[in-house]
Amino acid sequence: MEQQAGQPKVKHKVFNFRTQLAWAGGKAGMLRAEGKPELRIASPPEFKGEAGVWTPEDLFVAALETCTMCTFASFAQRLQLPIVSYESTAEGVLEFVDGGYQFTRVYIRPRVVVSQPDKSDQVRKTLEDAHHACLVAR
Repeated sequence: MEQQAGQPKVKHKVFNFRTQLAWAGGKAGMLRAEGKPELRIASPPEFKGEAGVWTPEDLFVAALETCTMCTFASFAQRLQLPIVSYESTAEGVLEFVDGGYQFTRVYIRPRVVVSQPDKSDQVRKTLEDAHHACLVAR
């Protein structure tokens, strides 16, 4: 959106998110962020990594899934939608493309329950809007 002549320039906030990572041997590390629980992370077993711990691939898919939920929750609250529950599953597809692996698709499948069935269409539209507005997915 272009600024109109004579209108004051809007200054938007800048946010910083910091993490720390310490190698834990092999293909593993400990991921930290101030005030949050540590996460042991590693390469996935598919890439000769460690089973049973979070991987960068898991975190990538989870970031898209959680951003979609948080954005939806924000929109739903603003619209006063009668949400009873929200659950989702997500699946990222990692394929070999142009000489390397990359995510080609991420499927997010939300299930939302509302207390007023007549709001279902509005919830579907809000989910669609949240999907497009998710800042992590841009």
